[in-house]
Amino acid sequence: MLLRVRARTPRAARRHRTRQRERILEFLRASGEHPTAAQTHQALLRELPNLSLGTVYRNLEVLVSEGVVEEVPAAGGTRYDGNPKPHHHFICERCGAIDDLHLVAPRSLAQKLRRARGRRASRIKIDFFGLCEACESHAGAGATTPMD
Repeated sequence: MLLRVRARTPRAARRHRTRQRERILEFLRASGEHPTAAQTHQALLRELPNLSLGTVYRNLEVLVSEGVVEEVPAAGGTRYDGNPKPHHHFICERCGAIDDLHLVAPRSLAQKLRRARGRRASRIKIDFFGLCEACESHAGAGATTPMD
């Protein structure tokens, strides 16, 4: 007698696209902001009145694990980035605002890593931290940062 053993597919690979997940991803991709899960939930409630905050969190977790959304830690909690193009961030340490920076990372940085640690970087992701223009103007004109 021949027994057939069915191979189990990892749960992540079996996930199917849901309308809610698609709308969350569309919202993040269309947003120029980097919203929190709560902001994403609030923005989609009119269209999806039965959408719970827990569902938003679970779907964001799936999208992050699939690599189509990035978690960005910031003041006030985790934000989510749906921009699929390579880019860096400037994160305000006071208000949590996040700006996308489309800058080319210096090639010398990868070369220094290779010489110092013997590792090759396949990509470089840089997060800059400081005060945004609005927070800096509230802080006063005489304030300087450690990098000045």
